[in-house]
Amino acid sequence: MYQDKLKQFKNLENLAGKAWEHAVAIDVLATTDIKDCSIECFHYQQMMELFFKHILETKSQFGAYSKSHKLQKLLEEVIANTQFRTDKTKYFMALQVITVCADFLIDCEGYKQSVIICDQLLEELIKYN
Repeated sequence: MYQDKLKQFKNLENLAGKAWEHAVAIDVLATTDIKDCSIECFHYQQMMELFFKHILETKSQFGAYSKSHKLQKLLEEVIANTQFRTDKTKYFMALQVITVCADFLIDCEGYKQSVIICDQLLEELIKYN
């Protein structure tokens, strides 16, 4: 599913290509019997982070991005430094849950609900790119 969404970046040697690699990992993990979702959350967070940074690298005036791993901060950077526009308040809590989940798995159900919301943002970002 995710590798198909990011298929235009398949095996590219850039940040978007790395995002695609994490998308492949998410899809593989979805076919396993692993009950703990922390590894999937890690790959989802990485996929989103790398895609945000790809957009900042390719669409911002200076082609730069911060070292932050916080997805909500990266979304703010994308909005401030590119032409991408969205209702960031719609996504902030979900992005924060994904960021925290990747560091310290607290709530698998909360992660899954956040993914539903963040998938909408991912679609917006892919269209923008």
